[in-house]
Amino acid sequence: MSMAVGDRDENEPMMDMNTTPLIDVMLVLLIMFIITIPPQTHAVKIDLPVPTDSKSNVDPVKNKVMIDPAGTITWNGSPVDLATLESYLLETKALPVEPELQVQPDPYARYIVVDRVMAVVKRSGVGKLGFVGNEQYARVF
Repeated sequence: MSMAVGDRDENEPMMDMNTTPLIDVMLVLLIMFIITIPPQTHAVKIDLPVPTDSKSNVDPVKNKVMIDPAGTITWNGSPVDLATLESYLLETKALPVEPELQVQPDPYARYIVVDRVMAVVKRSGVGKLGFVGNEQYARVF
């Protein structure tokens, strides 16, 4: 059935290495490298934002809204009205990563003022909201 080549006896095993599977594996690896290397060398051009000189009252990490007993609303320590509070909250929504909003009403603050602040917060669509200073209410009641 088989054909003998050279001076080899028919019952003697063939001593040549079969390189066909090795060549197949090498071709597959070569094709994989050809396919995967070009995307690594391509550059993506991005227009970075230009820094502005305007000073913003919005902290990119966390902002704090406090309400005192007199009904004064403060944003990071500066007094604001409800319209300014809403514009600051909308400015925080425009940031790439939304900062945390911490609300700290005084235990003796009027409910209507806190309710109006919370309505502004809800309308602005703040996603990260936390109430701080809750331990102060334990002494009131």
